[in-house]
Amino acid sequence: MTSISEMLIDAGLSREKLDECRQVAAASGDSLDRVILTKDYLDEVTLLQVYAKHLGYEFKKSLEGVKVPSSFVNRVPVHFARNYNLVALEETADKVVRVATCTPLSPHPMDDLAGMLGAEIDPVLAPRVEITTLLGRAYRHKADGVDEALDEVAEDGNIGALADQIDESEDVLDVANKAPIIKLVNTILFQALKMRASDVHFHPYVDRMQVRIRIDGILYDMDPIPRKVQEAIVSRIKVMGKMDIAERRLPQDGRASIRLGDGEVDVRISSIPTTYGERIVMRLLDKTSKVYTLDEIGLAPKNLAMLREYLNFSHGIILVTGPTGSGKTTTLYAAMSEVDTTQKNVLTIEDPVEYSLPGVSQVQVNTKKGLTFANGLRSFLRQDPDVMMVGEIRDHETGEVAIRAALTGHLVFSTVHTNDAPSTITRMVDQGIEPYLVASSMVLVIAQRLVRTICKHCHEFQPMSDEWAAKLKKIGITPQQMENRVAVGRGCDECFQSGYSGRTAIYEFLPVDEVLRTQIMEGVSASVMKRNAVERGMVTLREDGRMKILSGHTTADEVLRVTQLDLE
Repeated sequence: MTSISEMLIDAGLSREKLDECRQVAAASGDSLDRVILTKDYLDEVTLLQVYAKHLGYEFKKSLEGVKVPSSFVNRVPVHFARNYNLVALEETADKVVRVATCTPLSPHPMDDLAGMLGAEIDPVLAPRVEITTLLGRAYRHKADGVDEALDEVAEDGNIGALADQIDESEDVLDVANKAPIIKLVNTILFQALKMRASDVHFHPYVDRMQVRIRIDGILYDMDPIPRKVQEAIVSRIKVMGKMDIAERRLPQDGRASIRLGDGEVDVRISSIPTTYGERIVMRLLDKTSKVYTLDEIGLAPKNLAMLREYLNFSHGIILVTGPTGSGKTTTLYAAMSEVDTTQKNVLTIEDPVEYSLPGVSQVQVNTKKGLTFANGLRSFLRQDPDVMMVGEIRDHETGEVAIRAALTGHLVFSTVHTNDAPSTITRMVDQGIEPYLVASSMVLVIAQRLVRTICKHCHEFQPMSDEWAAKLKKIGITPQQMENRVAVGRGCDECFQSGYSGRTAIYEFLPVDEVLRTQIMEGVSASVMKRNAVERGMVTLREDGRMKILSGHTTADEVLRVTQLDLE
C-alpha cells in the first residue's frame, strides 16, 4: 500500500515541507495533519481526502441536510462535541454510530464518545466548518444549560463576590470550572451565537431581568433571570467589557472579545441606567462569518451588472444608504472583495472593523486619540490609494474630504443614513457641501433594506385569502400573478416557529447621469428627483421587493414592513 508520505507528496506537499512538518510535530507533540494545516501547506479538504484514502474512511465534503440523531444530542455535552469537532451523522440498526471528524489522527476523543453513546463508532472525515455548522443546528434547540446555570446561581449564596477573573478572550464554551454567574453569562452568549443572534439585551423589570435576542432583525424573549442576581450579571458583563463596575448612574460603553471554540467574536457592550437598574445591550460581531460575494446578497441581474461596471471606475463616490442594520456594510464588503487588490491599493476606515478583508489595509476609528473618519481619510490621501472605503459620512467635514478625494482621482465607497437613494443626494447638500461638488463627484447611490426570507425547511403554498390579496395589492401584485396562492413558512424548529430563516436585501439603484447632475445643481427636491428617476427606469425598493415576492423568496408582510416610508 502507498505510504501516507507518498500520498501527501502526490497531493502537492513538497518533501522538504513534509520533513519540516514532521520535525515540528515531533517537537510540539501536535499531530502531523494539524501541523500541515497550521502552516497552510495544504488546504483542509485536500488533506482530509488524502487521510480518508489512506485510512479507508469515507470523506464527505458537505454535511448539508444531515439530521443528527437525538441520542447524540441528549448524551454528548455540547462543549465536548465542539471541543473535539465530533458530530454523529446516523445510527445504524446494529448499534454502530457514524461520526464525522476533522482530526483523523486523534483516536482518544472517539473512544470517550463510544463510552458516552454505548455504541461502536464508524468514523467519517468532513471539513471542520461543516461539522461546526451541523453542531450549531443540532444543539440549537437544547436548553444549553441556561436552566442548569440558573439553578447553580440560585444555590450559590455568594453571588456578590463574583467573576472578577477575566481572560483576554473569554471562551464561552468553557463553562466546566467557572463560577455560577460566569457560567450563566457564557451560556446565554453561547445560546445567542448558536441561534445566529446579532444582539443580546438584558432588560431589567420590577420583578425580573428579561433576556432578549435579535435574530434576523426581530427581537425574541428568552428565559428571564431572577431579580436578585441582576446586579451580579451586570457586574460580570461590565468586567468583560473593562467598564467601571462602581459607576451605575451614567451610560458606559465597553468592548470584549469572546471565543466560541476556534472562532473569535467581537462584542460591543452598552449600558444605560434605567428606573429598575442598568440595562445592557451586547452587539455580537462574529469575525469567523464569511464575507458575502456580490452574487450572494440578492442583487437583480441588471443591478449586479451595473455595480460591477461602476467598480471599475477610476474615481467617484459610490454611496450605500439605509437605516441601521440594513446590510450596508455587507454590501460594501462584497463590492470591495471584487476589487483586484494585487493591482490596486485599497484602504478602509471603519467603526468598528467588522470583518477582515484579504489584501486590504483596514483602520479602526479611535475618536479618543483623534482618529476620526475625516482625519483618517486625510491621512489616506498620503498613502497613494486607488480605492478607499469610509465607514460612514456623518458630518460636513467627512463628506467634504470624501468628495475632494473622489475629485482627485480616487474611487470612494461610503454609507449614509437616509430613506431612499434620491434623498441621499439632498442630505449631502444639506450637510453644507456645494451642489456642484456633489454633482461632479457622485457616480452611484444604492438604497437598501433587509427582508427575512421564507424558511426552506417549512416553505409551503397556501390558497390566496382576502387578507393576503389586500397586502399584495399595496405592493402592486394581483392574485393572478401569484397563481392564487402565496408562499409562506409554516413555522418549524429550525426557524423558531417564525416561518423565516435568513435574510436577503432589496435594492434601489440610482446612477448619477447628466439629467440628475443638472437637477442637483438646480437644487431640485428629492421627491422630484425620485419621480423623474422612476420615469427613466429606476427600480424602487418596493418594486425590487415585488420581484422577490414573485420569485417566492419573501412575503408581502416583510416588504411592507421595511418599505413603509418608500411611497411611490
